[in-house]
Amino acid sequence: MFLRMITASLLRRRSRMLVALLSIGIGATILSGLVTIYYDVPRQMGAQFRNYGANMILLPSGGEKLTTGEAQEALGAIPADQLVGATPYRYVTAQMTRSQLSFMAAGTDFTQVQATSPYFMVEGAYPSGSREVLLGEEVAQTIGAKLGSVVEISYKPDAASADAATPITPGAALAGSAEGFNTNLVYVTLTLDDEMKIASLTVNADTQTPEYGGRAAEETYTRQFIGKSLPVRLGEDVDALSGATITSDAVVQAVNSARPTANAAAASGNTLSLRVVGILDTGGKEESYIFLSMSDMAALTGAEDELDVMELSVSASGAELEGYVSEIAEKHSGITPRLVKRVTRSEGAVLSKLQALVFLVTAVVLLLTMICVSTTMMAVVTERRKEIGLRKALGASDSSIRAEFLGEGLMLGGLGGALGAALGFVFAQVVSVHVFESSITFQPLLLPVTILVSMIVAAVSCLLPIKHAVAIDPALVLKGE
Repeated sequence: MFLRMITASLLRRRSRMLVALLSIGIGATILSGLVTIYYDVPRQMGAQFRNYGANMILLPSGGEKLTTGEAQEALGAIPADQLVGATPYRYVTAQMTRSQLSFMAAGTDFTQVQATSPYFMVEGAYPSGSREVLLGEEVAQTIGAKLGSVVEISYKPDAASADAATPITPGAALAGSAEGFNTNLVYVTLTLDDEMKIASLTVNADTQTPEYGGRAAEETYTRQFIGKSLPVRLGEDVDALSGATITSDAVVQAVNSARPTANAAAASGNTLSLRVVGILDTGGKEESYIFLSMSDMAALTGAEDELDVMELSVSASGAELEGYVSEIAEKHSGITPRLVKRVTRSEGAVLSKLQALVFLVTAVVLLLTMICVSTTMMAVVTERRKEIGLRKALGASDSSIRAEFLGEGLMLGGLGGALGAALGFVFAQVVSVHVFESSITFQPLLLPVTILVSMIVAAVSCLLPIKHAVAIDPALVLKGE
């Protein structure tokens, strides 16, 4: 009976109640939509920030090289569903043998690069096989390379790669380097006999001019070093090449500064011919790099399974990232994990501000909804003033009047909340698609919460109108005052 009475009362004042219903419905729509976005924003924003590169890096500790196995073991601390990509990098300085220019070469996994650095813009394609290379745009312009061009690069470790702490002993293999013509390095490898004299010498002068300095690699020049004791003196123990004094001096300096090396073959350097399949445009330092696969890097350097850094893209909050860093540092003493602050701080700042904005807008909309419903119900109380006075004169209690108006408000709140919950998901989906370019996740629990909040808002909105309704004096109303 009470439900029929409330329904009949609402239907008799369709226009006013429709306004109140729409007000609650709009408020519930905004509430449902923004709350859905509020909870989905971290995931959506996290996916967007992954387009700006890695947010965590793994570095070797103590100056040692990082191995792939160690890096993969450390990745076990990060849940698989949060790890977007893990890209290994090995950096060396390589020379273009034809142009005598030096560039930074980076060995990497191109499948992982596309996951951790989606902002890379590649003309052509990423390397997918061996002996293929991705050139930075700056490198390509400098050497005049285009898609399909073949470039030849060489790598020779400098003297710093030799072990300076190991003493030179009879029969030792030595490696060294020194700057020659145009500051390009000249590399030497030599062995000593039992009397500490030079038994063999190999010179790599590919970076020098072929017609002059390049002749330093010829046997007619290197054999004059055989049988000489260290240090060798230019002009006394050996003669300079005609027209290549700078290169000759560099060979002598490299011989005298050579240090013991365990891998003389690697120290002599390697050369690879690579086909350009892509040109990289990032607007950053990557444009001055040469990117090749890890297998080609191993072939170039003669060293396998060595990494300088591993870049990680992890879809997680700042607090979770800090936890992963602590766990990796605690369990793996040979690895130093670090967060990329410019990415993680920006992500955290944007998320906190965006969520605060969502909360503020939701609160303002609910307040406006409350004012609109309260105003509408006040108008209804004014219209029903005589009816309320008559009922009170016939013995109706204040509690029954309160229950009727409160029941009308709760019914409006329930209907408006149900309508707003459905429309709110549509609203959130449209915003997500247009702003984040991805669909939103439906939150089932939000349906009853939206209805409950809408009913509470409607009930609170009815408090002032109910107070005025209860305060009506039947005697005054019946007198027509």
